[in-house]
Amino acid sequence: MKRSTLRHEVRKLAYGGTLTLSAAPAGSITIEGWQRSEVDVTAEIELQAGSAEDLDQLLTVNNFAVDEDANHVRILTTGTHDKKLMKRVAKDFPKSLLGLPWKIDFHIKVPALADLEIDAGNGPIKLSGVEGAIRLNALQSVADLTLTGGSVLATVQSGAINVAIPARGWHGLGADIKLAAGNLSVELLPGFNAYIDAQVMRAGEIKTTYAGLEPREQTSITPRSMEVRAGSGGATLTFTVGDGTIEIRPMSSKQ
Repeated sequence: MKRSTLRHEVRKLAYGGTLTLSAAPAGSITIEGWQRSEVDVTAEIELQAGSAEDLDQLLTVNNFAVDEDANHVRILTTGTHDKKLMKRVAKDFPKSLLGLPWKIDFHIKVPALADLEIDAGNGPIKLSGVEGAIRLNALQSVADLTLTGGSVLATVQSGAINVAIPARGWHGLGADIKLAAGNLSVELLPGFNAYIDAQVMRAGEIKTTYAGLEPREQTSITPRSMEVRAGSGGATLTFTVGDGTIEIRPMSSKQ
């Protein structure tokens, strides 16, 4: 038996504030920037169990809480995956319900100028329209990141990362994007300005069809390492893959 429950929450958050998301072990995350000074959260909680009574009991644990203070909104997922929580608040919880599959799909809108702290499990991630200090950690994901600036630190253990930068230059300190295993693609507008460092640590290669990348030193381009200048330079964007490929290509006209 499967049940989906929809929750909607709205909290005030000024521009320059921080959103922290501690997501479920499984589920999708979509975060979009908008022009309102508030966080809008729509979440679909999907549970599976053998009976309606079991589903009711699971929903008391597999859920999320929203906490806020002056300039910080926290979305904290709780669930049967958290052993410390279960020992503290659900000591008599049936063991037969502990390993059942469940997920939460989050769709969140935040102020366009905001800081993000995201801890994710397994599932697709989409992020767009936000410039701030962004920290993203995920176990397994296909992460579509449409970025134009800020200070970005993103790490995904396995899957794919697709970075699109629909701007002529990076507005902010730079980005450091890491993928342990999988394929990382970067799409840039013609005439983009930045310094780009790319490296494949072990097995794999770097591919590029983007014109106008100039080596910063005589030996700074190899099949698995690249230190280049795009246009007149600017912020430094660093892309690292453990095992897999990095592809840098021009952005399609559709975007």
